[in-house]
Amino acid sequence: MDRDSQIRDASQRGDFGTVIALSRKGRGVTQVSLGYALGVSQAAVSRLERTGTRAYSTDDLKAAAAYLKIPPELVGLVDRSKRPQGKDESDVERRRFLGTAAAAAAAPLIPRGPVPSEPTTGQAAALRLSTTALRRLDQSTPSRDLKEPINAQVGLIQAIASASGNGADRGRLAAVGSEAASFAGWLSWDMGDLGSARVWYGSAIKAARVADHPLLTAYQIGTLASFEAHVGNASQALAQAQQARKVLQGERAGIAEAWLRSVEALAHAANGDRVKADESLVASRRAAEALTDDPPPWPWVSPFGPEKVAACRVSCGARLGLTEWVLVDHTKALAMGHAKQRALLLLDIASGHLAAGRVDTAFATAIEALNTGTQYRSGRIVEAARTLRRKYEAPPPRAVREFDEQIRDVYL
Repeated sequence: MDRDSQIRDASQRGDFGTVIALSRKGRGVTQVSLGYALGVSQAAVSRLERTGTRAYSTDDLKAAAAYLKIPPELVGLVDRSKRPQGKDESDVERRRFLGTAAAAAAAPLIPRGPVPSEPTTGQAAALRLSTTALRRLDQSTPSRDLKEPINAQVGLIQAIASASGNGADRGRLAAVGSEAASFAGWLSWDMGDLGSARVWYGSAIKAARVADHPLLTAYQIGTLASFEAHVGNASQALAQAQQARKVLQGERAGIAEAWLRSVEALAHAANGDRVKADESLVASRRAAEALTDDPPPWPWVSPFGPEKVAACRVSCGARLGLTEWVLVDHTKALAMGHAKQRALLLLDIASGHLAAGRVDTAFATAIEALNTGTQYRSGRIVEAARTLRRKYEAPPPRAVREFDEQIRDVYL
């Protein structure tokens, strides 16, 4: 008996747990992923799928059906006795589901609706809280371990948005979907999967536009610009930063101006233009110093101040080969944030030491960063460490040999 027939038979006898199990497997979703999406443990999903014909929680059935896109009547959420005869909408929906049980969409493309500010109530707020929790885990968890949960989170947001009949709710869900897609992009970037990162960032921008939220849209376009600047696509990054500024349409957002100027500085540095990089850094610092101490507006998750401009100057100096920008007295103190962010700046600092001829210090610093990259299985950190190594072509002293021995055994 094929899976479609098994689903129909299980539904007819009231074994909705089996309907969920078969549907989940048909879509290639694990019990762990479904649990993340529903906010329960893998064990709870297992119990749900083994309930048989006994009583079910309606809330559990609704949530699982929304995420797996199961027609409600297949899990007993529609009274069959009251359904009109003939080929009604439920029949069409059921056949479509049974015919495409293995298909699942990832991009959070959600119907348009206004979202005036950060979601604070209802489903959107609860979903955003889940995304925020995953972001916090990023500080101490390998990106590979978070990839499946965030994919499940995006799928759940899409499913709930598709079922929502309220325009304002759809707008809020679009905004939350944008934030989740952007985080998925960051995870892909950290894993060294640049193609997937671009796809996710593009989805984040589309969802922010659907939400009709200029500040969020500018943030997501600027995030993509930052990504392109870091990977060396200077002209693309500059164009995107300008696009982000246009989207703001005169809205007063000092933090956006300060941040976008720093993104432009990095793009100019990637392009080898010291003068324009310095001009952008000066403008960024001026805007950052003018910011108030108020909490940053959504979608910024942390403040942006002069210390972050100083850290950006270090990164620009590393790309331009300017030791005077990198090796300032307080450089190491700028290596803040969580471990992965700190490791990336340490590699910029190591680049400055290398340009100054301090080979031993450069590679001792690089080993410290590499240890973090290995611990968190960060392809981005490891590749940055390899890039640093390619800059040194002389016969290797002991510090370089130690670095070579260590990175030789790294497989991610």
